[in-house]
Amino acid sequence: MSLRRLFGAAAAVVMLGSLTAAPAQAAPPGPGQEAGTPATTAAKAEGTPEVLWKQTPDGFAALPGYGLPGTTGGQSGRMVTASTIQELKDYAGADEPLVIFISGSLAATDYVKIPVAANKSFIGVGAGAEVVNAGFKLINVSNVIFRNFTIRDSYIPGDWDGKRPDNDRDGIQLDTTHHVWVDHMAIQRMGDGLIDTRKDSDLVTYSWNVFSDNNKALGVGWTANAVTRMTIHHNWIRNTTQRNFSLDNTAAAHVYNNFLQDIGQYGMMGRNAAKVVLEGNSFSAVQDPIVAKDPATEVVNRDNVFNGTRGRKDNVGAAFDPTQNYSYQKDDAARVPEIVAAGAGPRGNSAPNTTTEITVALDGTGDFGSLQAAIGSIPSGSTLPRTITVKPGTYRESVNVWADRPNLTIQGATANPADVVITYDLPANGVKFFGGTWGAGGSATLNVLAEGTTVRNLTVENAYDEAANGGSQALAVRSVADRVTFDGTRFLGNQDTYLADTIGRDATARTYLKDCYIEGDVDFIYGRGTAVLDGCTIHSLDRGSSTNNGYIVAPSTKNSNPYGILIVNSTLTSDAAAGTVSLGRPWFASSDPQAHPMAVIRDSVLGSHIAVQGWADMSGHSWKEGRFAEYNNSGPGAQVNEFHPQLPPEDAPKFTKETFLGDWTPAGRG
Repeated sequence: MSLRRLFGAAAAVVMLGSLTAAPAQAAPPGPGQEAGTPATTAAKAEGTPEVLWKQTPDGFAALPGYGLPGTTGGQSGRMVTASTIQELKDYAGADEPLVIFISGSLAATDYVKIPVAANKSFIGVGAGAEVVNAGFKLINVSNVIFRNFTIRDSYIPGDWDGKRPDNDRDGIQLDTTHHVWVDHMAIQRMGDGLIDTRKDSDLVTYSWNVFSDNNKALGVGWTANAVTRMTIHHNWIRNTTQRNFSLDNTAAAHVYNNFLQDIGQYGMMGRNAAKVVLEGNSFSAVQDPIVAKDPATEVVNRDNVFNGTRGRKDNVGAAFDPTQNYSYQKDDAARVPEIVAAGAGPRGNSAPNTTTEITVALDGTGDFGSLQAAIGSIPSGSTLPRTITVKPGTYRESVNVWADRPNLTIQGATANPADVVITYDLPANGVKFFGGTWGAGGSATLNVLAEGTTVRNLTVENAYDEAANGGSQALAVRSVADRVTFDGTRFLGNQDTYLADTIGRDATARTYLKDCYIEGDVDFIYGRGTAVLDGCTIHSLDRGSSTNNGYIVAPSTKNSNPYGILIVNSTLTSDAAAGTVSLGRPWFASSDPQAHPMAVIRDSVLGSHIAVQGWADMSGHSWKEGRFAEYNNSGPGAQVNEFHPQLPPEDAPKFTKETFLGDWTPAGRG
């Protein structure tokens, strides 16, 4: 079988320069067979091509050192097949060199980190080769290869941060280990890191892998020494949050032609005395794509492509010259997403994902234990409508509905939104460990970036404790995309609970909130997007003041947009003192000259907490600079005076949910 056929055309072109196929060999032995035993018909049919176990790596793992000529794994030993976790453990820990073929799905009942001895090759055979609820531990060993299978699902539901003391559940852990090659693997949804490269490990190559659906992805370091030399190329890192990679005290980290997509907190990071060369990588929807954290860090940033990113793109120092160590062929960064998506990961596992019903549960009865992992299971770019049903429980995680996963419904499993709680606690003024603050968007517990998203029958909370830590913006929800629906959803927070945003100042985005509950105290419904709140309960928290208990809306609508925030058929409630809460104020974000804030509150019941002067000034701007109006409201707060401008009856038909939403008719719109 050719490289082109095995790895895909694009991958074959890149790999031919550094990998050499061996002469034809027998198919791998079946379970219980050893080298030289005639292979079964089935083994021949699914047989592993020689390219998988007779090749050697490129990059740093190919170099001589520590008495080895390079990384060959178990090529000098017998061939065996593991079809159970116990067989895998026995072969992995054997003293002799082995080529260990992994056949089918090997699942551990209780998580186990399998000790690996030197001179081993672990090779997946055929589609579906995987190790489930287990990982590999390499301590003071050398010459190990992993290729062509999946390591997955040791995540402890509810421990998205990985803080539990029993959650050191890595996919692969290296401590003081050298000559390791990880190639064409998929590692996903582990309890801790996908790969932890630790304690002076050296001469490592990670190539053509898919690393996905995890909080902590790929960490390097845990040492004061700058020893590690590693090559990281043509990997697809997607739907992760941090450590993508985090490169601490690397003597030489060569990172090229990787595709980083949909990353939550930061992308590639150099730390302490790390020397890093980043070239020809593609970053898509990544916050802080390239970070040189410390004064001694050297990060070369060249020929990289950035799409939909924001934040740091550091370029500091000279680091090192990769060509002084080995030769390599670099692809055009503009083509990296196409090349890597086509070639990375285990071969033979390319069946399309057409699953439309996904379940998340904390008790192990769902498809996933994390909402973010469930979102990550949806193929990037798929427009097929899909539904994620979340079973009751409290899910502590920061969730992004990525822009490349449209037409998704996320729903609680019951009709009571209090049964399913998505919670996190980042404040906008919280300091990132590598500098700067999270900002409003970074603080959101739920970021909705995909068109056609529906969120139904659950609670989203920003649990930041203002009383203990001081006031700050702390968003529960930020909605950016067009045609987003919240139905029977609870939004819990204090300042800036819900942001109706857009992807840019010139963009528009419509959100429909039906029968929702939103609570907060300062500007807790705000933004430049178009938002219709229909039949909602809007609750102003009591800040204990006898004069000012906050503001409900703070629109920053663009002047060319006639439709900002509409509250209709809703109820405004509070336990605050009478007359101490303003309906809202005009937000001229960063003194935006194109802003003309707009909000209408109509056909709603206003409690006694609403101030006599219904609208307030903001940052030197008079409330009269905004487009504010009321119509046909009732209740003790529904006053008609010069501070409560009313729509003329003839204009009322121009400001309805139909006019605000235009040509979009969301499901459930009455």
